[in-house]
Amino acid sequence: MDITGLDDLLALAEARNFSRAAEARHISQPAFSRRIRMLEDWVGAALIERDTRNVTLTPAGEAFLPLAADAVRRLGSARTQAREAAGAEAATLRVCSTHALSMTFFPTWLESLDDASGTQHMVSLVTDNMAGGERLLLDGGAQFLLCHDHPLVEVPMKPSFFQHVDVGSDILRPVSAPAEAGIPRHSLRPESADAVPFLSYSDTSGLGRILAAVLGQSAESGRLQPTFASHVAAVLTRMAKAGKGVAWLPVSLIEAELRAGELVAAGPPGHDIPIGIRVYRPRARQSAAAETFWNRVRAAQGARQSIHAGVA
Repeated sequence: MDITGLDDLLALAEARNFSRAAEARHISQPAFSRRIRMLEDWVGAALIERDTRNVTLTPAGEAFLPLAADAVRRLGSARTQAREAAGAEAATLRVCSTHALSMTFFPTWLESLDDASGTQHMVSLVTDNMAGGERLLLDGGAQFLLCHDHPLVEVPMKPSFFQHVDVGSDILRPVSAPAEAGIPRHSLRPESADAVPFLSYSDTSGLGRILAAVLGQSAESGRLQPTFASHVAAVLTRMAKAGKGVAWLPVSLIEAELRAGELVAAGPPGHDIPIGIRVYRPRARQSAAAETFWNRVRAAQGARQSIHAGVA
């Protein structure tokens, strides 16, 4: 089945540029443009605004895009289920996790979901930044996406086509290497008016999106002087330990460094940012193994909420 035109449209909507989208699809730009025209002819409406500097979707394109993405996912899922039924593909769970969660949360979480019946499934874990994980889920390359969440940040997994379960929480804490007597070398405390070297996340990072959204509502951002960026929290951890600046890092990732005094809080508790941990999946039915796994995720979350309600 040829779904090339749909994949082309998804690539163009992401790149917002014909040449970059054509490069991502490994064809020449003229050939790519012809395929987009053919898709528009089939739909019977213009999907792309071509009179603007950056490629934008027409209202028809905006309406068609999520349906095209859902069709691609459903066809991919149907192929997987058909292969599974024919014995051509093992019952493998395809999970994508952001880098930080794959190092800290994922192993313990997966162990907590062990099936009491003894049923075991092969788990294929892919680690990526948030942008890559979103694309993998949207394209059907992963059945589940494990990522951080914050109410100020929108994600492309719309409720019409995706569902989620909140499975944990963490804290983004601004930290610095210590100076003498455990005082932060780089301080966010109000009595210090100096500019602060800032170890930031790149735009593809989910933690970076959260931090940018929160700092965008804070006067604190004016003091921060970006000096380094990475989408990998572990890299920012090493830079902070080396005294290169302040980084907002997940507490779960730096517990050992905080206990050892290798990193200290760069400001008072008001600078901490509570964040959630969430699992997304498509609403469309997936393989039997994926549905069994999802039922265990939901059951575990129900038990977790009951415990919290009892404590409260």
